[in-house]
Amino acid sequence: MKRSIAVFILLILFPLAMLALDNLFYVSFASRALIYAIAATSLNLVLGYGGMISFGHAAFVGTGAYIASIFIVEGVTSAWIGWPGAIAVSALAAWLIGAMSLRTRGVYFIMITLAFAQMMFYLVNSMKAYGGDEGLTLPSRASLGVVDLGNEIVFYYVVLVLLGATLFALHRLAQARFGRVVVAIRENEARAEAIGFPVYRYKLACFVIAGAVAGLAGALLASHGKYVNPNVLHWVQSGTLMIMVIMGGVGRLWGGVFGACVLLGLEHLIADYPLGWLAALAPNYQQHAGLGVGVVLLVIVLFAPQGIAGLIARKRDA
Repeated sequence: MKRSIAVFILLILFPLAMLALDNLFYVSFASRALIYAIAATSLNLVLGYGGMISFGHAAFVGTGAYIASIFIVEGVTSAWIGWPGAIAVSALAAWLIGAMSLRTRGVYFIMITLAFAQMMFYLVNSMKAYGGDEGLTLPSRASLGVVDLGNEIVFYYVVLVLLGATLFALHRLAQARFGRVVVAIRENEARAEAIGFPVYRYKLACFVIAGAVAGLAGALLASHGKYVNPNVLHWVQSGTLMIMVIMGGVGRLWGGVFGACVLLGLEHLIADYPLGWLAALAPNYQQHAGLGVGVVLLVIVLFAPQGIAGLIARKRDA
């Protein structure tokens, strides 16, 4: 708990430090990282706690992004309407997809979630009224009334509050009876079913909750960039979210946060800042930032199989 409070204090002070240094770009970059942290945390609920390897989680992020964007384009700029609408539609999409996907197991579950995500990708790609494959540009960010989300620092703090609420809700959910049953199903589904738990219902509820939180992340992502395109639903995005969870720590409360911040930070560092020694070895290394990220991920998997959060916990216990 003390470490969590310390991390949030640092996150609260971060934009003030950037303002003093007159470098608001990193405030916007941090907002994006925290939004992805919410999305990765939602996947961590399904993957880490529920043991369901979903390769179509980006579908719910994209659904939330498009629903929130359509609200703004149609003149409904209030976040009090657009964001709950995005959450509700993403939850509905998760319920429909989960109701069919969860009747399968193993690699079949992975493939069917991937198939549904790609179907939604091509569906959005064909929506010419809302940009089609060119995407949809928003006239402004969503509005929270007296709160000016056009201000990067204000938007950052709103995202930070929502991330804190997401982590607190996940912690409470994991400690509640529901969370313990979901973990029990992950550990031994046959035994949980033999005891009398409605396994399918618990897994579906977990899937829907994760989809709803992913929808919130999508709505925030659309407002952050004031632009959304079909690539946000692509399977590559699902893979990126999964990498964030693995890198941060599967089944760890802070896994999604650490994974999102480290992955996006590495991509930015490698792609935008020339490293002298690396440039000497490979002059065009900045065009292949993914290779460097892959090497870091490989090192983490080999030497910290429980991710960054697991490594920190192990050092603390030691």
